[in-house]
Amino acid sequence: MTQAEILPLPAPRGTAAPVLPSGPIPPATGAAPNVVAAAEILPLTDATLGHHQAQLEVPTYDRSALTPAVVHFSVGGFHRAHQLLYFDELAERRISTDWGVVGVGLRSRTMKDALAPQDHLYTVVERSPDGERARVVGVMVGYHFAPENPTAVLDLLADRRTRMVSLTITDSGYRLDPHTGLFDPDDPDIRWDVAHPTVPRTVFGFIVEALDRRRRSGLPPFSVVSCDNMHRNGDAARAAVVGFARLRDEVLARWIADRVAFPSSMVDRITPHTTPEEREVVARRYGVDDRWPVITEPFSQWVIEDEFSDGRPPLDEVGVRFVPDVGRYELMKTRLLNASHCALGYLGSLAGHASLDQVMEDPVFAAYVTRLMDVEVTPLLPPPEGIDLADYKRSLLQRFANPAIADGLPRLCRRGSTKMPHHLLPSLRQALREDRPHALLTLALAGWLRYLRGTDDSGRPLPLEDALGDRLRALAREGGSDPRPLLAETCVFGDLGSVPGFSEELEEALVALDRDGSRATVAARSLLPTALPR
Repeated sequence: MTQAEILPLPAPRGTAAPVLPSGPIPPATGAAPNVVAAAEILPLTDATLGHHQAQLEVPTYDRSALTPAVVHFSVGGFHRAHQLLYFDELAERRISTDWGVVGVGLRSRTMKDALAPQDHLYTVVERSPDGERARVVGVMVGYHFAPENPTAVLDLLADRRTRMVSLTITDSGYRLDPHTGLFDPDDPDIRWDVAHPTVPRTVFGFIVEALDRRRRSGLPPFSVVSCDNMHRNGDAARAAVVGFARLRDEVLARWIADRVAFPSSMVDRITPHTTPEEREVVARRYGVDDRWPVITEPFSQWVIEDEFSDGRPPLDEVGVRFVPDVGRYELMKTRLLNASHCALGYLGSLAGHASLDQVMEDPVFAAYVTRLMDVEVTPLLPPPEGIDLADYKRSLLQRFANPAIADGLPRLCRRGSTKMPHHLLPSLRQALREDRPHALLTLALAGWLRYLRGTDDSGRPLPLEDALGDRLRALAREGGSDPRPLLAETCVFGDLGSVPGFSEELEEALVALDRDGSRATVAARSLLPTALPR
């Protein structure tokens, strides 16, 4: 790759500022250390960092000097493996201590229970086939479970020092109508927040009340940065925040629309869920008793639109790219990486595979996803500036096949009713509209519909984690190989059911899956001659 193509995870501490690499994904450095004796395993706290620095990288900056300038809603594994590391590098490289982060949880206090006893420190382990690297991240300076103390969260958001609010609330958390893009107020928590603005329950209630307090105090607004995998996530955040504000006060809504920046961003780092077994491995390898470590890959990428309300963090000095428009970068990532995750997750699960690297070890599925990206998706994409899509796709194949991550397929198959409409169906719809090849995209959709019935090709049960799961599963079982009952759910499938001839194409793919199984169907479809894209 050229130097402008992949933004790497910041280099190990003590090195110069990172240079954007050429070639394959950089491997993690070093092999795993020897197993640590149980007596030498110590809790992770500020007081034990001196002990832990012999086994892994620890913060060398003064954590007490960090200014709490970023508030992040919904702190999960991905946020701790991605955005927080970039802010951590700002402090570690002595670039700035002005961008400390405070986390906020809305639904569960589990993260607070994990992080508070260890002074909000946690361990990130980057794994590649060539080794692994572990580091302790120290840039989080606090964490609030909002239902316990909403006043503290509002005070934090209204504080002059807060300049950025970031979100990983998942695409369904924005409460936007999938067809109109407008904010949907029909939710009990939304109605509560409108009636009780000082004790909100939703992220929008907190953001809008805090912005109103800042407006009345003459303070500048903070920027709202969505880090969720969805089309134009900044526009989605704007629509949700302004839409909620309009329920309260039209003047406030206009002030937010005029003054608050909602830059879209593209984020990328494969981060599986940390299991109890992985926690034990981290403890025995590094001697650190971390209640919730994070396991991730070496690759990391963050692209943000250069639009901020009250100053921007100098993240470009640690590998983040600021651009005028993130749209092409977002399309590249969602339609190649996320759509491929969907396709391989469902079809691979039907074939009995458990993890993504297992799927990629099977030459049938490796050939399928390569052809899917090359023949059916890439011709639909406007290339982002400075990106070689052929090299980007090669890097994706490497990342998918990383056995050190072993990304579980159940994670990829969660929330299909929101992921598929955002990631895969737009390519399918565009290919149909432009009369381009789409057999492999159609097969990916058929794989999801077959997955919804709840068993794999051998009759083993499949997990279903989806807000619409019960309804979709009932429709999938009712229709069998006939996709029309499911396609009638326009809130998920849009107008696909009315595209002439498409229901028949999809039914043919479902019949093949039922008759031949996933692997044989994938093999047959991947070998079919395909006309070159126009």
